[in-house]
Amino acid sequence: VQLQASGGGLVQPGGSLTLSCGAFGGSVRRYTIGWFRQAPGKGREFVAAFGWSGNTKYADPVKARFTASRDSAKNTMYLQMNSLKPEDTAVYYCAATTVPWGRVTQENDYISWGQGTQVTVSS
Repeated sequence: VQLQASGGGLVQPGGSLTLSCGAFGGSVRRYTIGWFRQAPGKGREFVAAFGWSGNTKYADPVKARFTASRDSAKNTMYLQMNSLKPEDTAVYYCAATTVPWGRVTQENDYISWGQGTQVTVSS
């Protein structure tokens, strides 16, 4: 499966943004789709995951602010981001994996990555 992330942009602190991750060449229902981000000068970190069965997992910094979802008809995943903070500024990536749920936070276990989309939170 090939993934294409989009929807990034510039938003003020406290604002909202929704990222999209379109899938091509395979059904998103067959994969766990993870969201990762990489801030300037830092390594890539796990943000959220949406499992093939519909379960979700979030990193502590984004819990209660970010929501991952799936539209199977459009073969697209979404990451709704609310109450954005300057520290959320990063390039966001979506990726696909088939590993067991207990390993979905590990970026090395993901087999296909989207190209990344920039999110900047600034006034």
